[in-house]
Amino acid sequence: MDRSKESSSDEAKTWGMSGSDFLQLDTGDAPAGGLADWLTRRLREAIADGRLPVGSRLPPTRLLAGELRLSRGVVIEAYRRLTEDGHAAGRGRHGTFVVAAPVAAPTPSGRTPGPGRPGPEERLFTAPGPDAFDALRTAPARIDLSPGLPDLSAFPRAAWLGAERAVLGSLTTSAFGYGDPRGTPELRLALVHWLARTRGIRAEPDEVIVVGGVAQAMGLVAQVLRREGVTEMAVEDPGSLGARQHFRYWGLGTPPVPVDAGGIRVDALRATGARAVLLTPAHQFPTGVVLGGARRRELMEWVAEGGVVFEDDYDAEHRYDRPPVAALRSMLTDGVCYAGSISKLFAPALRVGWLLAPPRYREALVEAKRFTDLGNASLPQLVLARLLETGELERHLRQLRRRHRRRRDAMIEAIAARLPGAVVHGAAAGLHLMVTFDGGPDDAAVAAAALERGVKVQPLSWHSLRPQRPGLVLGYAASPTSDIAEGVTILGEVLRELS
Repeated sequence: MDRSKESSSDEAKTWGMSGSDFLQLDTGDAPAGGLADWLTRRLREAIADGRLPVGSRLPPTRLLAGELRLSRGVVIEAYRRLTEDGHAAGRGRHGTFVVAAPVAAPTPSGRTPGPGRPGPEERLFTAPGPDAFDALRTAPARIDLSPGLPDLSAFPRAAWLGAERAVLGSLTTSAFGYGDPRGTPELRLALVHWLARTRGIRAEPDEVIVVGGVAQAMGLVAQVLRREGVTEMAVEDPGSLGARQHFRYWGLGTPPVPVDAGGIRVDALRATGARAVLLTPAHQFPTGVVLGGARRRELMEWVAEGGVVFEDDYDAEHRYDRPPVAALRSMLTDGVCYAGSISKLFAPALRVGWLLAPPRYREALVEAKRFTDLGNASLPQLVLARLLETGELERHLRQLRRRHRRRRDAMIEAIAARLPGAVVHGAAAGLHLMVTFDGGPDDAAVAAAALERGVKVQPLSWHSLRPQRPGLVLGYAASPTSDIAEGVTILGEVLRELS
């Protein structure tokens, strides 16, 4: 007996032979030359609205292709995109299964704001409060183009699980007790090696403090500087709204310092009189510019006069069209509080980062960390140390770069086609693009209208203290190319209508 024919027969009985039986798919609805896009969109819609619930099995590619009279390659490509999105997963001979549903589109409330009264979306963008990021994160939308996230569907679950099993298999009983508030020796040593080979930073393990992400590093540094009599942390303008909010929470003023094509203007920094400054020198957020050599030399002079730099090494690992840029900490040991994390490498949910501080602040920072939480959880630290030392993190980063580059290219192509006249900034590295448009509508209004249509973006005005050209900050790393194209198309429609 031919078992392959028997299997095909059984599968045919399961799925039926009519193209209209499975989700009532009709290839007559598909645009010419866009079959894979069409099929992916229809499958994603069915997952979102529950017709394909989590746990359900998708039809075998050969049978679905036969029912729809398509090439099998079209169906394979659609399944590949769903898998890349994190909505489906292949399980070998058992088939492909739905594993996660996208966020559903927002439903219209039926209420319209009265004259002169902005709706909730517009209030979110015109007057962002301390919970602005939480509000945007939880707002329902079909397409999320917010900046700051890597491709979370690419999290190396198998590698992490394998490393965790290996760690647990060799862990001593005493390792489950309280540890050093600076972090486990294993992770601090692994981080020293990692930073030396990737960021040019030479340090000893005793100089490293493991923290709960860059946000906690900011809080610890702010507390220590306040005790030293520092009252202001100058910030880049435009610069991160979130970072500004963190330092203000801890009682520091945040005078703005303009950023141009060479990075922060050190002459303007001097004019503020601030003794400390927050910088993202390797890939400035949100403009994407690199702090140039002349500005670095000026900054060294400013530090020599008593200034302190908080260096947020924001997404420096993700670069595509330019060589690596050395960290400021590799040049300035005594004047730089250097912070980084794995939020842009693995996932923000892990809450693991690191802080290297000048010797004069180190003990005070360890004390602040001790009385904040007694140190980070040890098990994730030990797992991360193993992934660093085995080279697994670097392998993962190489894969991420390839995927992120494809998505960046898709966004640039969509902007060129759908947002004529828009200027793209910071495309050579990072996880986002900054887009500006001259003579266009208010960017907060654009972001609010886009959210009403199910697309999340951040207005450039969120991240600006001084008047700037209107613009948007668009993340591409966490979205599939089909969502990027559709999201930019909707932005183009919004811009035309508001103009």
